[in-house]
Amino acid sequence: MRFDVITLFPELFAPFLSTGINRKAFEGGLVEVHLHNPRDFAPGNYRRVDDRPFGGGPGMVMLAQPLTDCLAHIRTQRAQAQPCPVVLFSPLGQTLKHEGVQTWAKSEGAVLICGRYEGLDQRFIDAHVDVQLSLGDFVLSGGEVAAMALLDAVARLQPGVLNDEDSHHQDSFNPALDGLLDCPHYTRPEVWEGQAVPEVLLSGHHERIEAWRRAQRLQLTARLRPDLIAQAREAGRLSPADERCLASPSP
Repeated sequence: MRFDVITLFPELFAPFLSTGINRKAFEGGLVEVHLHNPRDFAPGNYRRVDDRPFGGGPGMVMLAQPLTDCLAHIRTQRAQAQPCPVVLFSPLGQTLKHEGVQTWAKSEGAVLICGRYEGLDQRFIDAHVDVQLSLGDFVLSGGEVAAMALLDAVARLQPGVLNDEDSHHQDSFNPALDGLLDCPHYTRPEVWEGQAVPEVLLSGHHERIEAWRRAQRLQLTARLRPDLIAQAREAGRLSPADERCLASPSP
């Protein structure tokens, strides 16, 4: 798959693409990432990519033409019969969730647009943007962090990227966990600052351990994200044993 990123700050991506476990995906070509600066497509000595908003107000707005020319260049490079989706990271967008990440992880990629300043000229958005995505109800200085979040989430789902192939199946929100939050995890030493690891995890009894983990996931999710419990219940993913666990007092 190939992601083309339109950004005024391509240098921000260098450490992200070359460090951490996901570099296997980027350096190995499982997830191709190509960076494009719209300033390279702006005319004049100053390579201007923004201007003041019509109607007044604070900040600057990214110009439509450099973005359009940059996008045209990308489409020529990709040489696809069907154009890939163009994604803009925006507070107006749909919140990115695990199901969405799974869809992108199985796709052929996209063009990711990282906005800056007060945003993009709406005429460019109307003409070229297919999907708007948001990380949540807050505003970032630009779309680069959001683009890295999507690329990171997609990369770790590629086969062979994680050392343990089943590792991501134990992530929070994963369908393998019925969309619940993950349980707590512990490692050595067995006692740290007077706090002991739960005894069941030292028992070697795999059925008891899994039952404990399931109970923890249910109770944590019920306390912190009851909406996820409601979704799991509506989808019929909770067993009678799960319901009894939820009905009992948390330890």
